Amino acid sequence: MKYKMPENNLFEFEYAVVRMVPKVEREEFLNVGVVLYCAKEKFLQMKYYMNEEKMKIICDQAVVEEIKLYLQAFENICAANINAGPIARLPLAGRFRWLTATRSTVLQTSKVHPGLCADAAEMLTKIFKQQVL
Repeated sequence: MKYKMPENNLFEFEYAVVRMVPKVEREEFLNVGVVLYCAKEKFLQMKYYMNEEKMKIICDQAVVEEIKLYLQAFENICAANINAGPIARLPLAGRFRWLTATRSTVLQTSKVHPGLCADAAEMLTKIFKQQVL
């Protein structure tokens, strides 16, 4: 007798935590956002929150307005905003891979983590609350 997997409405998703790394050489960071991609739901979004008080504790020289612009650029790429440049024109998967590529800048992402969910937007909110707030 073959085992049959139960039917369900779970979809694969991937996410990464967005980190503010004011001084790369010190390897200190503050989680400021989450970007989540779900191919089945054609979903690519991010949520972010900047706790300026914590940022100033980690780095009193952090340029808050500059970091906000970088976060807004991430968000615009997720949304395929035509003003966000050529990366925003890539397919969903390409945009997610570009956003989560390893880099040595003020904004970095964690490794990509996989999971299953019934609703990508709900999962994004859940992970955001756990990892950022």
